[in-house]
Amino acid sequence: MTDEPRLLREPRGGVPAVTDTPEGFRAVCEQMAQATGPLAADAERASGFRYGHEDWLIQFKREGAGIVLFDPIALTRAGVDWNLFNEAIGDDAWILHDAVQDLPGFADIGLRPRALFDTEIAARLLGLHRFGLAAVTEHYLGITLAKEHSAADWSYRPLPRDWRNYAALDVELLIELRSLMTQELKAQGKWEWALEEFHYALEQGMAPRREHPAPWMRISHITELGHDPQGLAVAKALWERRDALARQYDISPSLLLADASIIEAASRKPRNAREFRMIRSLNERVRMHTGSEQDKMFERYAPIQRKVKPSLWRETIREALALPRSQWPTPPAPPSDDDAQTNAPRSMKMWATRHPQRLRRLQAARAVVNSIADDTRTPAEMIIKPQIIRNLCWTDEPDRRDVAQFLTSQGARDWQVRLIAASVSRVIM
Repeated sequence: MTDEPRLLREPRGGVPAVTDTPEGFRAVCEQMAQATGPLAADAERASGFRYGHEDWLIQFKREGAGIVLFDPIALTRAGVDWNLFNEAIGDDAWILHDAVQDLPGFADIGLRPRALFDTEIAARLLGLHRFGLAAVTEHYLGITLAKEHSAADWSYRPLPRDWRNYAALDVELLIELRSLMTQELKAQGKWEWALEEFHYALEQGMAPRREHPAPWMRISHITELGHDPQGLAVAKALWERRDALARQYDISPSLLLADASIIEAASRKPRNAREFRMIRSLNERVRMHTGSEQDKMFERYAPIQRKVKPSLWRETIREALALPRSQWPTPPAPPSDDDAQTNAPRSMKMWATRHPQRLRRLQAARAVVNSIADDTRTPAEMIIKPQIIRNLCWTDEPDRRDVAQFLTSQGARDWQVRLIAASVSRVIM
């Protein structure tokens, strides 16, 4: 590690063009099949601009083949067989940083890694305090990356050269990082831990997406309406109308109506034109001001925004306010004592007031986990997911519980169970 990180402005092999034709795709697959070693991978989305979360650009690098940029939307529409690429890589590991962000998009189109190395997971296991890709490359390679377009609208075509440069830099150093981090993981005795974590991340990332049972409940600050069922009815109606319009026009829902506007409308419940006009955010186009080139990107969506008239929101609110009480939504019930397997509360106040004995047990278990974390120089949240420990301690009769079996049932990996089960068992009995 150097005192003054060197800025890497462009990939050493130059800035690649985007491959968006079946012929180009097949040529890349042939190049990748002739190359060797692990594959560096990354993806870019346009979720702040478009409705979906699909990948709009995918970046790969393999020694002997260089960096490749794919337009997955164009290639999928052209009917390419993504399994050709999978076969070209074979059993070699795909290197990603924070794979949980990119694997679902890969799975959606048919890209299926057979092995994974996640540089963010490795950084956490190794006890780094900063986990971003730029911070990790600085730590291990003494190189910082030129990063100016992280929040760009990646659905824009054609992609400017500097955007392609930014995207290519995300995979430029991953192969070197993997080599150095593998050495350190082995030196710290954490290589087997890492392999289990990588395997788990790959399985989770490639699994079918799980739909939220009540997606409208993800509105920011929805808990402010927890004791206002009619307000929840307004929020739900506005969310559903916004979502339908966003899907129709393929635009980010937040560009049609901000979450904060939904909460304000649900709280104030405007019942006539005057009260509606007083909520300015319902009557004006959502405008983003970042003071950067992003402002121009957002303006591309202004014509769509203007199609959605304030009268739509007013009518939606009126209909919601007219609903009978029997149709008002209710928030999920708080966890019951019998629902401890997966829903132990996060609030320590609830523990202290309702179950002080369970709280003492939790504190003892946390102390043991923290001690093991210190001994192994590993963050406690990597030793075991905090929610699993809460779930374990939010039950009575701990002496009748098989702790190792419980941890496994909650998703703990074998290395985590071996590391903490016996110690935790002793202190919670």
